[in-house]
Amino acid sequence: MKDILISSFDMEIGGVERSLISMLDKFDYKNYNVDLMLYSHTGEFMKFISNDKYHLLPESKYYKTYRMHIASIFKNKQMKIGLARLRARFNSKGNGACQMQYMWKYTLPYIPKLNKKYDVAISYLWPHYFVSEKVDANTKIAWIHTDYSKIETNIDMDLEMWNKFDYIVAVSQECKNAFLSKYHSLEEKIIVMENITSPEFIKKQSLEKIDDFKKEKGLFKLLSVGRFDEAKGFDNAIKALRILHDIGYKNIKWYVIGYGRDEELLKNLIKENNLEDSFILLGKKVNPYPYMKECDLYVQPSRYEGKAVTVTEAQILGKAVMITNYKTANSQLKNGQDGYITDLSIEGIADGIEKLYKDERLRKRLEENCKNNDYTNKSELDKLYKIIEMGM
Repeated sequence: MKDILISSFDMEIGGVERSLISMLDKFDYKNYNVDLMLYSHTGEFMKFISNDKYHLLPESKYYKTYRMHIASIFKNKQMKIGLARLRARFNSKGNGACQMQYMWKYTLPYIPKLNKKYDVAISYLWPHYFVSEKVDANTKIAWIHTDYSKIETNIDMDLEMWNKFDYIVAVSQECKNAFLSKYHSLEEKIIVMENITSPEFIKKQSLEKIDDFKKEKGLFKLLSVGRFDEAKGFDNAIKALRILHDIGYKNIKWYVIGYGRDEELLKNLIKENNLEDSFILLGKKVNPYPYMKECDLYVQPSRYEGKAVTVTEAQILGKAVMITNYKTANSQLKNGQDGYITDLSIEGIADGIEKLYKDERLRKRLEENCKNNDYTNKSELDKLYKIIEMGM
């Protein structure tokens, strides 16, 4: 049996983490021994991690620092790592993605290697320096989950890291295309493998009872799930709802499940637009599926995505979904068949919601098509097994 390592940051609530859980759930453990390396054993999704199928490696105090505040690192007397983090902040000039790159570059000399050799090592979340520099493996694979053409990085540093991998896995064709528009020299390394979904798990979880999202007569409920940051476009969503209310659709409410660094910004924007009773932040939810099941329309107002896990999850539950026309949107759904793509603008979001609100026949057709689609895609893992068996 071949030894496989899969690594990621932590199990905080997020689409990448959901897709990792699904992949781990469907993995072939009869033929492969799997170790899971999480830099930090934190997050609400830790309860879905099970040593019955695979082996969770012990948490490392060194790798845990990557999601710690610099002050906490110094407080823990990890002085070299703390100084390296300060240097990264200075050299990146505050750019979040670049800061991540420099953080890894400068801290690498002070963090340990794994002492086990693997047949295959998979790095599931960028930046991929742990597997590229600290793991000994015959074959190395890196995952990409987002539109990298939208992320400002140090390209030379990134290419040096990417070139240490034998394969790069993109979660959609458009995600691959966007990546190659920036890193065109890596074309021979890249394959497409969709996020693994588990319809049985999602449908079962959707049966949980909830008290804060019951159907109310006359209300049309929108739902979105995602991090509170610029990529997800919730600031545009707030402004779009203001437009809808101004033209008379005051019975439309928008609920958002999530958390993140832009929470205060969103709360202030909600207040500025007098939408405190209509644009409602529900906070973190380990189980968003009962909310998806009860909403009238699932909306993804993102500026960019790789392939949004939550959109597929809403489709699995037979919901009409609307997404903005981000670069990878056409690989997410079939427009007019199992979802609706609207213009990526505040006005476009408002127009799309108005159309689907007024056109109940279209909405019902999208729902029926979703219910009749088979979103089971366990066979996608065969692409990974093929790579593993080919070796390098």
